[in-house]
Amino acid sequence: MTNISYVTEQGLERLKKELEQLETVERPKISQQIAEARDKGDLSENAEYDAAKEAQGMLEMKINKLKDVVAHSRILDQSLLNTSTVQILNKVRIKNKKNDTVMQYTLVSESEANLKEGRISVNTPIAKALLGKKVGDVVNVVIPSGTVEFEVMEISL
Repeated sequence: MTNISYVTEQGLERLKKELEQLETVERPKISQQIAEARDKGDLSENAEYDAAKEAQGMLEMKINKLKDVVAHSRILDQSLLNTSTVQILNKVRIKNKKNDTVMQYTLVSESEANLKEGRISVNTPIAKALLGKKVGDVVNVVIPSGTVEFEVMEISL
């Protein structure tokens, strides 16, 4: 069963550009490395050749995974989003009830997650707990160090 990823238009474009880079730049570069290593003679003891072949296998795996993600991505119509409950592409301000720390995250697809930018995947424990909640709701999130209680402070676009 293939998972459908809901992405922004910009997110899908970024994925397509990355795929194009891998196919048109990285793939030929590795093929060249394999050809150069092959030209050096005996392949049975050629570590350079083995490394290039392994790199090629890893690259092809990455290309295939990215093709699958692109093929199964659906662009979210942002005009249909609302802020009555937490959903993908919402910004959510939450407060840790234990230490009063306030955090803000935007819930995005796996492929668009970037914690430094405050963009967390809808597949994370925090996001899963927040989905469908309203302002004022309190959620318990199980994390490796225990359970944390968060209050939904604000939902925005």
